[in-house]
Amino acid sequence: MPPRVAPSEPQLDHSSPFYVHPGDGPSSVAITPLLTGSNYHSWSRSMKRALGAKMKLDFIDGTLPVPVDAFDPSFRAWNRCNQLVSSWILNSVSESIAQSVVFLENAIDIWNDLRERFSQGDLIRISELQQEIYSLRQDHRSCTCRNRCTCEAMRSARNNHTLMHTIRFLTGLNDQFSVVKSQILLIDPLPQMNKVFSMVLQHERQNNLASLDDSKFLVHAARTGKQASGAKRVCSFCGKDNHVVENCFKNNGTPPHMMKKSFASSNVVEGGNDDSPAIDDI
Repeated sequence: MPPRVAPSEPQLDHSSPFYVHPGDGPSSVAITPLLTGSNYHSWSRSMKRALGAKMKLDFIDGTLPVPVDAFDPSFRAWNRCNQLVSSWILNSVSESIAQSVVFLENAIDIWNDLRERFSQGDLIRISELQQEIYSLRQDHRSCTCRNRCTCEAMRSARNNHTLMHTIRFLTGLNDQFSVVKSQILLIDPLPQMNKVFSMVLQHERQNNLASLDDSKFLVHAARTGKQASGAKRVCSFCGKDNHVVENCFKNNGTPPHMMKKSFASSNVVEGGNDDSPAIDDI
């Protein structure tokens, strides 16, 4: 039997990523459920399986470089497969997501764009799942416990437990810590528990300091208002204090009732002066 001769064209080699089965077309692959955003991780695994079965995984993982020369002999074969993979991805996402990436030329660019957009909230999704897990109850279901693990995977399991403990701590914080909680959950990798606690504590101190400054400002404003309302009044006509020019007797004259009181007081004083000599005479 003569030795097998490799095909001269890669698209004819069944083991080549450029090979396209006669039955493959733009609608040959469609992953369900469609990508909506929150289901990215399960969707990406299903998409990788489908592309791997078609030997087209190299077009999205960077293994197969994008030809830069349109006159490259392999450009036509690459471009055909690239268009197929792009169509398969667009068929597997929701309409709104497809419209956001429809103008990207290369399949790897579409894949990277979806990964950067929808995989960043991984820890936030874990936090949501942890909330659902901790709200579960056994009810009437049985529980069969396995033997304790003693392999090297224990270290990975311990690290994962620490991660879950940190996420559980952040999930239980009050609404006043929602900003710092979101900022911490977006950090990759997630800081250690002591670092997370320190960041939350600093945020709490800043809020308390801001509240204290507001209280001092209100007290100062109240004191300033009292001082302003209790300031001395000075007459612009006579220059004396405790009255204004509208009530100044020198400017407006003494009221009649005040004149009577003044006259009675003067008589008392004069009477006292007349009696004094009489006493001396005695």
